[in-house]
Amino acid sequence: MTPETIEAYGVRLRRNRLTDLADTAAACADPLTQRFLPGLPDPYTEESARWWITEGAPAAWASGGAAYVIADPATDRLIGAAGLSHPVAERGQAEIGYWVAPWARGRGVATAATRALAEAAFAAGTVRLELLTQEENGPSQRVALAAGFRHEGVRRSAGQGRHGRHDLAVWVRLADDPSGPTARLLPDPPEGRLSDGVVTLRRVGPADADALYRLHSLPEVVANRVPPVAPDRASIERRCRLAESRWLAGRSADFAILDAATGAVAGGCALMYDEPATGQGMLGYSLLPEARGRGLTTRAVRLVAGWAFDIGLARLWAGTRAENVASQRVLDKVGFRREGLLRGRLPGPDGTRYDSLIFGLLPDDRTA
Repeated sequence: MTPETIEAYGVRLRRNRLTDLADTAAACADPLTQRFLPGLPDPYTEESARWWITEGAPAAWASGGAAYVIADPATDRLIGAAGLSHPVAERGQAEIGYWVAPWARGRGVATAATRALAEAAFAAGTVRLELLTQEENGPSQRVALAAGFRHEGVRRSAGQGRHGRHDLAVWVRLADDPSGPTARLLPDPPEGRLSDGVVTLRRVGPADADALYRLHSLPEVVANRVPPVAPDRASIERRCRLAESRWLAGRSADFAILDAATGAVAGGCALMYDEPATGQGMLGYSLLPEARGRGLTTRAVRLVAGWAFDIGLARLWAGTRAENVASQRVLDKVGFRREGLLRGRLPGPDGTRYDSLIFGLLPDDRTA
């Protein structure tokens, strides 16, 4: 059992009280809280809050878990909640969760509470804590990283929401993991973007779905997809929604290429961190027709390559079909060297296969 009161990192965790009723109801009725905690009653009323304080929270404690109010130590006012659920005693395991009231967001409350509760749980004998988030909930995944949790994978269709089932990202911290934030394989670019004054690159987001769907539906872009099949709109929308999650997990950095002068989306460039153990990543890129012929792709690839080496990658590679001369010219201009040909590497239509030319780039190979 964790203690009834925990004070650490500028927050207080304590038991629920009836004096928290109005704040609990207001916080849990907030649209953002409702969005990422779909198990909450909707509408959430003061009667819902009363049930939680008098029955739900005590039941959590009785089951071997914990249910805390996150309180401001100066005023003792509720600013959120944190708890432990689904305890598995024989495994020394539990699930940790939290929410933050609208009036306290942006102050690091969730990270502070998660760190404080995790340390108390480990001190009480827990050896493994799981933190499960919706894949679209980037802020919660940033809390997991800041609190020392590591990405372990995705549980398919493990969550139940108001609109059906959904995947959950799994973040785990063990009792003997190092304290402090988890180092990210793919940190954010400085100030959130890369730019040389002509092109700007920023993380892909939901608003990019229209441009990227148009881009990846172009016949010449489809021909170089793996496999060479045009995507449906839903798959592009999902890619845009989950871009931040995949970045935070260290899987891929998906950039939108913008014309720096107008801010218009010109294309995309993605770094897939395919071999973290060897420090190797793969680059892919494509540009909309109206943006071609101005050297924007070369500038974008050069920017991403420089950023990749700055964050610790040791080698980049890219592959092209033999007839894709335009892509090969981009790689040549950045400094990539042709390393060989892989016969029949790429799937084609109707069971056919295509050869792939492989190019590699080391930090000292880059051209100005």
